[in-house]
Amino acid sequence: MTTTAPPQIPFFPPDLFEDDRDLLLDVVHEVATDPAQRFILGERTARFEELLRTDLGVADVVACGSGTTALTLILRAMGIGAGDEVIVPAFGCAPLANTVLGVGATPVFADIDPNTLVIDPDAAEALITARTKALMPAHMFSVMADMPRLRALADRHGLRLIEDSAVAQGAVLDGRPAGTWGDAGLFSFVQVKSFGGPGEGGVVVTDDLELARTARMLRNHGQDGVHRFRHHLIGMNSRFDEVLAAFQLRRHPGLARRLARRAEIAAHYTEQFTPLAADGITPPPPGTNGRCYYVYSLLATHRDQLKQHLAAHGVESHIYYPRPLPRQPAFTAFAPADAHWPNAERAARQCLSIPIYPHLTDAQVDRITAAVHSFAAAPVPAA
Repeated sequence: MTTTAPPQIPFFPPDLFEDDRDLLLDVVHEVATDPAQRFILGERTARFEELLRTDLGVADVVACGSGTTALTLILRAMGIGAGDEVIVPAFGCAPLANTVLGVGATPVFADIDPNTLVIDPDAAEALITARTKALMPAHMFSVMADMPRLRALADRHGLRLIEDSAVAQGAVLDGRPAGTWGDAGLFSFVQVKSFGGPGEGGVVVTDDLELARTARMLRNHGQDGVHRFRHHLIGMNSRFDEVLAAFQLRRHPGLARRLARRAEIAAHYTEQFTPLAADGITPPPPGTNGRCYYVYSLLATHRDQLKQHLAAHGVESHIYYPRPLPRQPAFTAFAPADAHWPNAERAARQCLSIPIYPHLTDAQVDRITAAVHSFAAAPVPAA
């Protein structure tokens, strides 16, 4: 008798926008046939910015081409450049370092908290010098950075605080939304983010109206949006697409439901995996305050073997950031040769992300949970 293997549970689901197929076709037709023929930075983009301003209770939101360029816009609008230092986490995505380098400044790498995997405020404070101009914490996987301590640290030393909240839309810490703790924050709308769309896109979030005004000009070749072909600044092309704006406007009412489902899955995982610490598998810390569920990541002593085990059980997983940033070839020249970031290095060796997208069924979540448990119960794999 032949046994049929259960279908694979993908890490990046190919049907992420299946329920929105008609919506996507509708907004493409709507924008394409609009008599205004405005395909970037039109009235839909303006309405999307206003929607997020209202949601977050901030002074301004500036839509732009991606989360990465949102970081660049913020750095440039703050006047950070040659001779300046920006303290960033040693573990995370490349834009944390390359946007700093892109404006001529120097990234300074701080180690992370071993449990939450976000920047350690004490490690960051130890790196502050007379050249330090900004702190750039990043929310990581399912945990927000310790923004109250980092806000106090920035204020104490007279530094700008740039909140890389690209992955954290909808997260709230101590009653305050992600993206609103810094002098400026940002979100990314790349497909797999919590409020992702069918393409690139991002926003700058700020209560600093002058910073927002500058970022708004920088995103559009230095133009002020009133006088076309008058370039006040040396800008860039980081403009927001009207199709994406229309799509996000129409899809926004379902965001709370999708975020709640992600949180429900994460709570189940954490409850199920917390007892596995003695077996070398550690979930993120429990709780709901300051949590974002873009990605759910485990720390596993035998990470590569766990990944293989999950694959054999039909569960895809993903390794984010297998090297700390200061160990990346692009950035080693900007890191002290004799320095170590033990928590970042451990995270790079042990971190493994498992599926958490909102349309996972309960049966799929149970399959994923059972696969992790069966690995933990097996004999310790050979090195």
